[in-house]
Amino acid sequence: MPDPAAHTILHGSCVALDRDRAIVITGASGSGKSALALQLIALGARLVADDKTCVTLRGSALVASAPDTIAGLIEARGVGILRADPMPEARLVLAVDMDREETDRMPHPREIHLLGCPVPLLFRVQAPHFAPALMQYLRKGRHA
Repeated sequence: MPDPAAHTILHGSCVALDRDRAIVITGASGSGKSALALQLIALGARLVADDKTCVTLRGSALVASAPDTIAGLIEARGVGILRADPMPEARLVLAVDMDREETDRMPHPREIHLLGCPVPLLFRVQAPHFAPALMQYLRKGRHA
């Protein structure tokens, strides 16, 4: 059974459509986490955290937030640190791993476990539709 006081910090960025629909984007430095987050923000998401995402287990929900020192800030490589309208916290519904590239046209559902809870997982897709597809996932979910 998951620890009700459990928390962790991920090396990742996080954006949300609303307080109940957030994506955490993980990967190595330079993998494109902040760039994808900026694309999603341009499409209507709000920044939760950039580079370091705090994840806390509340009941059966995983809630993402930013460390106070970086709240409302996002790095744009070659531009600098930008201010963003932050969402203080949001429930994680999806994880994207930027270190692994999707090779299947119709990938089978996969998941990771954070603090003992399953989270649907997608790999990076090198195509212009990836950010809009993630926004649609946030809006309506994925068909089984």
